[in-house]
Amino acid sequence: MKDFWVASGHHLLDRDEAGRLLVTDAFLKAYLARPELLPPENACEAELRLHHELLMHHPRRPVTGDEIAAMEDADARENWTFMIAFRDLLLSAPSLEAAYLKLVRGSAENTPPLFMNQLAQVVLRNALDGEQDPYVLRAAELFFRPQRVTFHEGTVLLADAEAVELHEQNRHASPLLNMLGGPAVTELDILDEANAAGYFARSDAFDMVLNLGGDGLARRGLATAMAAWIRHLLAVEVEIEPVDRIEDESWTWFVGLDAEATRIGNTLWNGHELESEAAERVIALFRLAFSDTREVIPEVGTRPVWLILAMMPDRTIRMKPQNLIAGLPYRVAAPAS
Repeated sequence: MKDFWVASGHHLLDRDEAGRLLVTDAFLKAYLARPELLPPENACEAELRLHHELLMHHPRRPVTGDEIAAMEDADARENWTFMIAFRDLLLSAPSLEAAYLKLVRGSAENTPPLFMNQLAQVVLRNALDGEQDPYVLRAAELFFRPQRVTFHEGTVLLADAEAVELHEQNRHASPLLNMLGGPAVTELDILDEANAAGYFARSDAFDMVLNLGGDGLARRGLATAMAAWIRHLLAVEVEIEPVDRIEDESWTWFVGLDAEATRIGNTLWNGHELESEAAERVIALFRLAFSDTREVIPEVGTRPVWLILAMMPDRTIRMKPQNLIAGLPYRVAAPAS
């Protein structure tokens, strides 16, 4: 079976009998070794000492407020405050899934998006364990990687925002590439039948472009990933299918999969006219149905739940998978994770 998203650190974690992820020292040390958590060369002695002790010796040891206050740089103090709070949350929860649910249901606004995305990736990696469809996996990258949207020859192309930025920098450094012009995203590999098998070898590079239109494989892949996410975190079975339009004059429920989609959905929900530019920012629509309607609040019953995915005015997509957890109209409490 082919592995994917190795850099998430999923192989460093233990699992309980239910398959939930359990924190290990190896995982915490790998987390502390990430580039974004390494102290800069000019860091003060207090920061260097704390990072060394946690990374090399005792990643679980308590960290006092005085240790953080002793750091000279204000940004460092703020970063370490967030980092230790996040680590302590992971250590206090019975699983990483439970930690994610706690954040979604209470304190996500106080957690840096970087930490939310990294936690979402490793939990999603567990939810999709055994998945071998490259379209599902590439579409699932939307859960934790911002995307850049490009409209090219009648297609809607999604590329990893960071990969596109790096590619554009390289192009700018090359007069020849810059002279050739054209969207930078089209110079990256677009996932298709010919190269799909190669996804696994490069899954941590996030450098394959997703065609969200075309034959519908990408949208169906995203639907599959969303259903697996809900099943894994809430123990609720749902069926999700992509649709071209919302054929429902009186919506009962919708979930915006990102901030812009939520804004658009609320505008329509409240009966206001949607400006044409906003309507054009809707990238994908989905219909969700619960397999067991007893798990749905009475106000919704058998009516569909509509899912909206949209891009920001700058043509980026920043999906918020926590909305799928916090925004669904289910009434059966999710079991402890």
